[in-house]
Amino acid sequence: MEKYIEKAKILIEALPYIQQFKKKTMVIKYGGSFMYDEARKQSVMDDISLMRLVGIRVIIVHGGGKDISGMLSDLEIQTEFVEGLRITNEKVVEIAEMVLSGKINKEIVQLLQNREMNAVGLSGKDGGMIKVKKKFINNLDIGFVGDIIHIDNRLLNTLLKDDYLPVIAPIGTDKTGQSYNINADHVAYAIAKSMKAEKLIYLTDTDGVYMDPDNPDSIIRRLFAENVPKLIEEGIISGGMIPKVENSVDALNQGVNSVHILDGKVEHCMLLELFTAAGVGTMIRRSII
Repeated sequence: MEKYIEKAKILIEALPYIQQFKKKTMVIKYGGSFMYDEARKQSVMDDISLMRLVGIRVIIVHGGGKDISGMLSDLEIQTEFVEGLRITNEKVVEIAEMVLSGKINKEIVQLLQNREMNAVGLSGKDGGMIKVKKKFINNLDIGFVGDIIHIDNRLLNTLLKDDYLPVIAPIGTDKTGQSYNINADHVAYAIAKSMKAEKLIYLTDTDGVYMDPDNPDSIIRRLFAENVPKLIEEGIISGGMIPKVENSVDALNQGVNSVHILDGKVEHCMLLELFTAAGVGTMIRRSII
């Protein structure tokens, strides 16, 4: 009997959060090693399905760098990176679009359809959703890698209004119609800003931001935007976490209510973060007040 009472308490704890988030929009960046772990992948899809069933409007943006690298290797095409971004010639962008918009996007859609979720697979090309310009790294031309200049959210609003779940591959176009590969983190935060989402959720390979990376007990559960510059200056936020956190602060300044950095390998991480008081990752908010 005790275990059933405990389950009832969990439901009661979740109730005010369910009421608070009903009809709110949340953007999920789906990417990380959990994408290649069948059990964890199914857990994430279960979380998303429950979020939808309690009335949350979900938009998924996915990555897929590992799959692109695998396909390029199979085709014996060499690939290079500059500051974490793939140098992308015409052949590489064609393969990236094929892998992202075809293989990965449709797999996610099918996993959601298996749960009777009305998922729709898109890329930033659909409805002219994502417009970009060529991205340069220290004046170096790295090919068809896009820097987002505009999000047209009309298609997304239409789909959400009609109870569909958009799943977006990070491919956009420039003014000539040329396809560009885009960092999926950047797509997720740009869409969250455009939609003024309640939450932007990054599923990653880390639990969040740590005061000491070597101490698992030092995770920062609540991080306020005003404290970010000091933490970067002190080296507490470093490496690849810097652009993620800086983009998070920008999203907050543009109307997103909160940003969450979660470890996608933790079973039901999104349900634990959204529907419990303690949470399991790092939540970034605008202000202490």
